[in-house]
Amino acid sequence: MKNRSGEKIKLASIDELLGVVNEESAMEIEISKIHPFKNHPFKVLDDEKMQDLVESVRINGVLTPVLLRMDDNEEYEMVSGHRRMHAAQLAGLTTIPAIVRELSDDDAVIAMVDANIQREELLPSEKAFAYKMKMDAMRRTAGRPTKENTRQNVGNYETADLIGKDNGESGRQVQRYIRLTELIPELLDLVDKKKLQFTVAIDISYIDKEVQEWIYEYIRDTGFIKPKQIAALRNQLNDGPINQIQMLSIFNNCVMAKKVSRSLTFSEKKLTKYFPDDYTAKDMEQVIESLLEKWMQEQSC
Repeated sequence: MKNRSGEKIKLASIDELLGVVNEESAMEIEISKIHPFKNHPFKVLDDEKMQDLVESVRINGVLTPVLLRMDDNEEYEMVSGHRRMHAAQLAGLTTIPAIVRELSDDDAVIAMVDANIQREELLPSEKAFAYKMKMDAMRRTAGRPTKENTRQNVGNYETADLIGKDNGESGRQVQRYIRLTELIPELLDLVDKKKLQFTVAIDISYIDKEVQEWIYEYIRDTGFIKPKQIAALRNQLNDGPINQIQMLSIFNNCVMAKKVSRSLTFSEKKLTKYFPDDYTAKDMEQVIESLLEKWMQEQSC
């Protein structure tokens, strides 16, 4: 096709529109020669969705090729497609269609995270380690800031903003997810199971790992932890280290039961038999208060 000046107009191919320009063709790779991505943060679960995927693979095969890269042993590392490969194995397949791409370690991390982070129903722990891996990779890729780019500061909120923009979240939220990686595994598991509030978990992440172990034991034994308990603990830790007994004392002081509100009433019929007929309600109240004062003095003696 030509424009008015006679120049040819190049139409984008389907591959270009999909972002796979000059991509190698998919080939069948033996599953036995593929190993998972190192520290892959996304969980592959044998849940109902996996069973649906397995059934689809049995009927149609693996429709979308997985993404691999060669390792030093001339085998393959999975970059994107762990769930598809697991489904293929469960379906009895021995090979899987794959695209093999040359990727550096950091580029592979970024590609792996970007391919999986948009999945629905990701656990907080999955997002936490995925964002951290991508943040670290971007820091290494960018290197130190130059004189012309003194605001680069890769690893701070500017980089988090960039990561968040790609995933529909604020940079602050990305940083908060990354904080979860500072939790001990037991506490992070409680976050995934929605037994520990996200915001409380963020506050706990700033606390020493040994104290986190004590916190986990407290939650395990009591079934709860309140924001004010963690706030009080962190305030105390600012003054210096504490032991587990002191921590329990702080927690208990925060949740001491309030005094129970007590309401006491006497019917007119019950009271009038003790007072003359001409006593008003005010007169009876004064007598009762006087007698109670005398009774309290006698108790103190």
